[in-house]
Amino acid sequence: MTHIQNKFTDVLNYIDLHLDDELSIEQLSEIAHLSKYHFHRQFSSYYGISLSAYIKLIRLKRASYQLAFRKSLKVIDIALSSGYESPEAFSKAFSQAIGQSPSKFRQSPDWNCWHNKYESLTSMRVKIRDDKVNDFKVEIVNFLDINLAVLEHKGAPQMLPNTINNFIRWRKENKLPPSKNRTFNLVYDDPALVSPENYKFDICTSIKGSVKENNYGVINKNIPSGPCAVIRHIGSDDTLKNAVNYLYDVWLSSQKRELRNFPLFFERIHFFPEVAENEMVTDIYLPLK
Repeated sequence: MTHIQNKFTDVLNYIDLHLDDELSIEQLSEIAHLSKYHFHRQFSSYYGISLSAYIKLIRLKRASYQLAFRKSLKVIDIALSSGYESPEAFSKAFSQAIGQSPSKFRQSPDWNCWHNKYESLTSMRVKIRDDKVNDFKVEIVNFLDINLAVLEHKGAPQMLPNTINNFIRWRKENKLPPSKNRTFNLVYDDPALVSPENYKFDICTSIKGSVKENNYGVINKNIPSGPCAVIRHIGSDDTLKNAVNYLYDVWLSSQKRELRNFPLFFERIHFFPEVAENEMVTDIYLPLK
């Protein structure tokens, strides 16, 4: 990374960890060790967005996840933690940014519209958060067989949150919380290499026994025992692809190992919005012979 990239990385990490706090130019410029008289222009020049607009979008991104996936949270609490003094002010800002009111988004989120809004922001964050190759540490482990309850997603990646939401509902009904049951994804496709309608991705939790017949489409699958190369990725899903590409393009080509006939899979250790995006923890497993 360049010198200025390192400075901005510190700022973005701080913002992620302090979304509930007041974030001022003076404070953030000190973290970047840049003059407060120039910091705002440098940030805007590098990213093409003002600092205040960036903070607003990141707060509303977390709010949208809380509305969609954490139904127990009250709208007023989400509004206050997002920096708004009233639900009315929050509703106005959310509607302008996302295209739906908070209550409508909670009831029936338009993820296509949401994705279009945040696509540029995701690209911006990836620009500075690309992991350095030397940061990747690969271990070979013997993964033990595990039984899964699975909801299969097939279709455009941006519609994946709808499948996640359905799986969360099923999981709650069956009392399988992430604190007691491990969370996995079976990753069949690279969204950049398949058409949206053919993209496949499984959302899974560990389970004892068989899945009972249900209206959600949840079924049983299994991750078999066997050796796997594993990388622990810490940070946003925006940069997961860097670690995945490293496993395939760099690590595998340097090893005398062959791949097993089983897809790449993730284990979600800590996930957003329970933790800040830069504190998400995902173990990436590449099955080996």
